[in-house]
Amino acid sequence: MSFSAKTEYGLVALIDLADAHATGELVQTGEICRRHGMPERYLEQMLTALRKGGYLQSIRGPRGGFRLTRSPELITIAEVEECLEGETPSERQGDRGSPEFRALESLARQAREGRMAVLRSTTLAQLLLERDSVRPPAPMFYI
Repeated sequence: MSFSAKTEYGLVALIDLADAHATGELVQTGEICRRHGMPERYLEQMLTALRKGGYLQSIRGPRGGFRLTRSPELITIAEVEECLEGETPSERQGDRGSPEFRALESLARQAREGRMAVLRSTTLAQLLLERDSVRPPAPMFYI
């Protein structure tokens, strides 16, 4: 079970914003898009949803940008995904009462519960640490 493109882009942007949180620095949408090769118009939609959800503050103007409203340690991945995705109703057909469908639904429910447990216990701060651990080291130049 992976993330949708919407949630993935939103989380990548939030990791950048978490990195800048300690300094209070504003991060511009274009800057995030250039760093990660994301479409700016699409990312703007994600950031607007996160702002409306209370996760971001935006400052307008040439030196404006976005910043987190809370510490990265207090924002879980589950709540970000819920903000960006909302509830998605299932529109499947078939005899959902059959034992086969019920067995599959039970398995799917267990998988969702396990996934949500991981997402609820993971914060932006932890993702930032994970990013730093997999980031290639900066080249060293000696004179």
